[in-house]
Amino acid sequence: MNSQKLLLSVIFLLPFVAFTNAQPAFAKGGDLSWLPQMEATGYKFYNDSGIQEDCFKILKDHGFNTIRLRTFVNPSADKTNGHCSKDETVAMAVRAQSWGMRIMIDFHYSDTWADPGHQAKPAAWVGHDFPTLLNDLYNYTFDVMTALKTAGVSPEWVQVGNETSGGMVYPEGSNASSWSQLIQLMNKGYDAIKAVSPTSKVILHIDGGHDNGRFRWWFDNAKANGAKYDVIGLSYYPYWITGSPDYSLSINALGNNLLDMVTRYGKQVMVVEVGGVDTQAQNTYDMLVAVQNKVNAVPNNNGLGVLYWEPEGARSWSGYALSAWGSDGKPTLALNAFNLQTAVEKTQNQDLSIKWNKDSNSFVFNEEASNIKMVDLNAKTIFQSTNCSKISGEGINKGIYLVTACQKSTNTVYNLKTIKF
Repeated sequence: MNSQKLLLSVIFLLPFVAFTNAQPAFAKGGDLSWLPQMEATGYKFYNDSGIQEDCFKILKDHGFNTIRLRTFVNPSADKTNGHCSKDETVAMAVRAQSWGMRIMIDFHYSDTWADPGHQAKPAAWVGHDFPTLLNDLYNYTFDVMTALKTAGVSPEWVQVGNETSGGMVYPEGSNASSWSQLIQLMNKGYDAIKAVSPTSKVILHIDGGHDNGRFRWWFDNAKANGAKYDVIGLSYYPYWITGSPDYSLSINALGNNLLDMVTRYGKQVMVVEVGGVDTQAQNTYDMLVAVQNKVNAVPNNNGLGVLYWEPEGARSWSGYALSAWGSDGKPTLALNAFNLQTAVEKTQNQDLSIKWNKDSNSFVFNEEASNIKMVDLNAKTIFQSTNCSKISGEGINKGIYLVTACQKSTNTVYNLKTIKF
């Protein structure tokens, strides 16, 4: 049997097939960088039924599909403030990938925490002039990315810096001193990432995700200085807003900021850090549902996902009050929020399809479609319309046809095959 006959035989066995170019699944997950040290010090993880299990299994059962890992340059051995070396990061990335997780890498460009209050350059880089610092940052980034690639990991996303509202690699990379130098450093990180893993999306990340003025100020300056990046990353912690107001008082501001970032800069957006008080699990659950809805509501699949910061980092081990783990060693009910499908996700999961209906003598879509074009296998246009739910078969010969159409409910474009019998 020749290949053309085989192809036709397979097609005729399938009355209709929908092929989609829809975006990857909404990212749900968290930063688990404390996990190896929790395990090394004997911490035990239990599922909702009280049975001891691997933390990855527990989180996967709660809807996680993405893991974020921070990496430090030359960290100490402190259980909470150190570790996260290149080798430890690679080992965790391999482990996470083996559990079917998507991977995000978060370069802090420090030997310990980098955040709005701390952006100290690595000790090994102290005393270097600015051109040397640029090379330091590029070579370090390239080295870590290469180690990941060698281990079989190509991160889907990579952050250049962590919560860099004031800059990074102080003092040279402080934006209070020089936006130009900060962006030069960040662009070196971008270049090194793309040199090793061209498909990885580069994230620039700042805190205060509800504060549109803060984000406009930062990304306007970044744009003016030629910043290179793919995604805007946001932190959203209602607990850290002055007065610790309930999330309900800032959630709409977060949603509006997400929309503005996409419109103003033409970038995708992602909440890369979120958290709520561990002893207020119901409130944290409600907040996580609301955050996912806001990110998922960003048009054209430009809201990529939501990640919880150290959900497994129980207060009894870390002293951190915003984990999602209880004193009983089990996840709090807050994590159940990641097992829910938002209204937008439910719509997105209903792929557009088309099939021949003999009784009505028409090709019928399963829902309203727009920008429809039908061609035959010689690329001749058979039908074209702005909006419709079906295509009349009058005057159309039996055969195989290719249809391009947009699903109106999601703005997702589909390439479909159908057959008239």
